[in-house]
Amino acid sequence: MIIRTDVLNPARPVCDAQSKAFQETARAVTVEIHILPAGSEPEIGSAFTIAAQRRPGALIVAPDAFFDSRHEELVTLAKSHAIPTIYHNREFVAAGGLMSYGTSSADEYRQTGVYAGRILKGEKPADLPVTQSTRFDFVINLKTARALGLDVPPTLLARADEVIE
Repeated sequence: MIIRTDVLNPARPVCDAQSKAFQETARAVTVEIHILPAGSEPEIGSAFTIAAQRRPGALIVAPDAFFDSRHEELVTLAKSHAIPTIYHNREFVAAGGLMSYGTSSADEYRQTGVYAGRILKGEKPADLPVTQSTRFDFVINLKTARALGLDVPPTLLARADEVIE
């Protein structure tokens, strides 16, 4: 059985829904998971200490503005505890994280520009449809993978939108 640990911010309104979704998915694919709360600076360090003691095969840091503003700290903790970690955006991987999979920041910015343009041309914001990004980026940091002693299969590298060496 694979053990996975997820770090969630309990202060976030969607935390319970995320936790439930993670647990349901884990049961469906027979993966044991541990969800660790981290809604403050001390809790982040504690979560990584607990995760390191459990020796998970992987750690997922949930998308959250609190975590985004501390991406370098999270990456440093993951490295210092030698925990393979996946994040939701490229900035974590650029800072030395192992990999990320999430919505494309460039696509989100493009959509924001399209909305701004429509508003500037006279459309009412309330009349604009709600859209979601349909472009996702998968980024792998090979230097970090090597430091963790991981061999990234060529098929996975071929699927990556970006590989940082």
